Amino acid sequence: MRHHFSVAIGPVGFRVGSDWRGPVAALEQLYASYPKPRDGIADFTVRLFADRPWRRFFRPKVMIGGDFVLPEAAPLSLEHGLLAAEMAMNLQMALGQRRYLLLHASAVERDGKALVMTGLSGAGKSTLAALLMARGWRLMGDEFALLDPETGLIHAFPRLISLKNEAIAVMEAAVPGGPFGPLLAETPKGAIRHLVPDTRSVAAMLEPARPALILFPTFGHDAATREVAPSEVFVRLTQASTNYVALAERGFTALTRLVAETPARAIDYPDTESAIAQVEALWASL
Repeated sequence: MRHHFSVAIGPVGFRVGSDWRGPVAALEQLYASYPKPRDGIADFTVRLFADRPWRRFFRPKVMIGGDFVLPEAAPLSLEHGLLAAEMAMNLQMALGQRRYLLLHASAVERDGKALVMTGLSGAGKSTLAALLMARGWRLMGDEFALLDPETGLIHAFPRLISLKNEAIAVMEAAVPGGPFGPLLAETPKGAIRHLVPDTRSVAAMLEPARPALILFPTFGHDAATREVAPSEVFVRLTQASTNYVALAERGFTALTRLVAETPARAIDYPDTESAIAQVEALWASL
């Protein structure tokens, strides 16, 4: 393809090819502090392309392709090319990753221990992870937590933090003048703006951590905390994994170990300050 970009995010390398310069330029700017894939060899390839030659110039539409594809995926406008690239990288992970058990979760680290947060879309896990990063935690990822079936450790995947709608203003206030990407308006998920993880999170992205707490946050309710039974945790994490079935016995064994060895809690929270206080209190009680 005409334009290319390569990057390593945690232990995974990507090579992005694009028919347009714009998405690649955005990736180069926002991932400037990230390393390249080891030995120049990427694990996954992404393609951003026009389905018709004239679509490169007239009302351009970005199709998402790569090693793994979803044939029914709708194209995005060129103005949302950065979003298309991020979605395509996530798609390669979701459909092609076999080294790690993927959990659709945010993860942060403190003192070598990982807090894994998962829940339905809108639960606030990405915002909580970003806010904890701003308060000194190391961000391990806001999209996937990578569970190593061999060691039981969580490996980082600190891609750009995808902030949506109201979360954008929250993080702009928490990190004034921070390294934000452009505001992408009227995407299929509403307004989106990416936040680049801090220097420490990028520098330490190859350092795994032992999972210490699994958290299921829910936004929009009075503050409350409850224990979650291992059976419920197991079922919810199978639902949160994109490759649990593909890993077969390895996935089952890894998830069983995680649930057996890691306490789990659910929190309801009315605002972010309450959520941060609840997280800190739970962490202190470990």
